[in-house]
Amino acid sequence: MSSPPSECLHTEKASVTRSDIWYEDGNVVLQAESKQFRVHWSILTSQSSFFKDLQGLSQPDENQPCVDGFPVVELPDSVVDVEYLMKGLYLPTFLGQPALPLPVIEALIRLGRKYDFRDLLDFAVARLTYENPTTIEAYDALLDSDRKYTPTRIVKSPGLLFDTITLAQENGIMSVLPCAFYRILRRFETLFDHIPRNDGTLAALSSADLHRCVGPATGSCKLSSDQATPCIKIRDSRLNDYFDSLHLGALSTFSPSAKGNRKLQLCTDYKESVRALVDGGRARMWDELPGFFELPPWDKLKLSDL
Repeated sequence: MSSPPSECLHTEKASVTRSDIWYEDGNVVLQAESKQFRVHWSILTSQSSFFKDLQGLSQPDENQPCVDGFPVVELPDSVVDVEYLMKGLYLPTFLGQPALPLPVIEALIRLGRKYDFRDLLDFAVARLTYENPTTIEAYDALLDSDRKYTPTRIVKSPGLLFDTITLAQENGIMSVLPCAFYRILRRFETLFDHIPRNDGTLAALSSADLHRCVGPATGSCKLSSDQATPCIKIRDSRLNDYFDSLHLGALSTFSPSAKGNRKLQLCTDYKESVRALVDGGRARMWDELPGFFELPPWDKLKLSDL
């Protein structure tokens, strides 16, 4: 067990409580708000250049608060964020969960950036980018057999998409934005809502983000042709009705046998043409997706990530 510094102002206020992250052989106490975490310099310094530098600068000071003779480092962060960070450092099973709540991801990204816990930061960013990919192939891989999306590495929760966008923009993880914005447009009726989170607070888009969404949401996809044959006019009319029915599902695939597509009544010669048209349109749509939301191209977005 480490020996405490010889000079230290012993202090344990009645209002300060110990967290569950409290190791009797720990040699430094972190305090966030009114909760303390007794941990190890060796763990902190092996994962964070910030704490490595902080330990190097630390000198015994009789005016420095301490607990059991060990220094207290006061952090100006929320106790919830610090607790998630400590669990990430000390509890392997905590990070090993298949899906983590977004507040955990938020804490690891915020404090990972601030205190240079690079491994935890990369871990959290990877979960965020997995759920909001930069390629259409990865986007398709996240859909089930009914082409519905349910997050698998971040816990589904009210306001998740809104909070994902806020988190990404606040921390410079810009490559997740096009996919997240597109998913919001699939639920256009909620665009202007304030969605109650599980903790009772409200999730909402900023005015700037609403502006990004309104333009694409009011656009339309139509087919036209200068060839005026009756067959083509009928075909194009049916296809335009079909695209109208997609609403904002610009990345939807085409299956003639799918429910809702049978009403097109396309002749056999046109089915494969329509499939090719839709597939080609999906690829172009994905390539151009960032521009719909006034964002740089994919390659620049990825370069701007952490």
